[in-house]
Amino acid sequence: MGRINELRLISRVAQMYHIEHKRQADIAQHLRLSQATVSRMLKRAEAEDIVRTTVIPPAGTYADMEGALRERFNLPEAIVVECSEDRDGAIMERIGEAAAHLLEVTLTQGEIIGVSSWSQTIFKMVENIHPQKSAQAKYIVQTLGGMGDPSVQTHATQLTTRLARLTGGEPKLLTVQGVTSSREAKLLMMADPFVRETIDFFGAISLAIVGIGAVEPSELLARSGNIFSSRELADLADAGAVGDISLRFFDLKGNTVKTPLDERVIGVSLEELAKVDRVVALAGGEKKTAAIAGALRVGVIDTLVTDKFTAQRLIDLE
Repeated sequence: MGRINELRLISRVAQMYHIEHKRQADIAQHLRLSQATVSRMLKRAEAEDIVRTTVIPPAGTYADMEGALRERFNLPEAIVVECSEDRDGAIMERIGEAAAHLLEVTLTQGEIIGVSSWSQTIFKMVENIHPQKSAQAKYIVQTLGGMGDPSVQTHATQLTTRLARLTGGEPKLLTVQGVTSSREAKLLMMADPFVRETIDFFGAISLAIVGIGAVEPSELLARSGNIFSSRELADLADAGAVGDISLRFFDLKGNTVKTPLDERVIGVSLEELAKVDRVVALAGGEKKTAAIAGALRVGVIDTLVTDKFTAQRLIDLE
């Protein structure tokens, strides 16, 4: 009978705390117990299964999918967004909205944000960000060369400068080609003091926002001119590449695919991203499924923001 009497008292303490919303000090006074005893009994209530915690995800959220992604890819965090259509345009809109909210609520004072310039999904994120008045960034660093076809070149510059304006940071532009004609051309461009200044910030980035690309480039990237030739892309595919982050390629298992082409890219490397405190990747769409899976296995991504259709494909992937 001693145990049942003990459990009865524990149950009463739990009832007063969780249902009647009384403070521990008031419970202690009412039942003539010490506050330390009340605290111990509340812990016992959980251990004895008297109190059970239930989280009921609201409609339009996908906690089970997020958990499955975290477990399957050893991923610290996953955000799976509602989307009415399994279509690239709709997917980018929804991911952009969710990523904007994530940035707004987690931005810390003095943050140095690295941002990949040739991502339509990141551009959608920037379109949805509200001007920040409290916590503000220090610098917004462009992490992939933005020069290219003049008709689309402004996309990269606008993305970086607009994000800087919204977050209160100072833009650090990388006004060179993302892909140079040769290794020698790359070395020559990187000798420019303004280019060198931006690249030197790569090691100070505290938050990197990246897109994930398939080997076949997006329409925007293709139009920019910051891509390899069809033959070079075919060689990458033959080498096992399934996707890239800032034109740094990897295979489905997450192994980096190093070729001489890597020496022509002016932008952040996967090794540099691995040292960043928080890397947030925005990506979705059927064509990117393998690329996203490979990117998650590289081990540099801390948070993936994707849509429910892509999440399910990733979970079902053989």
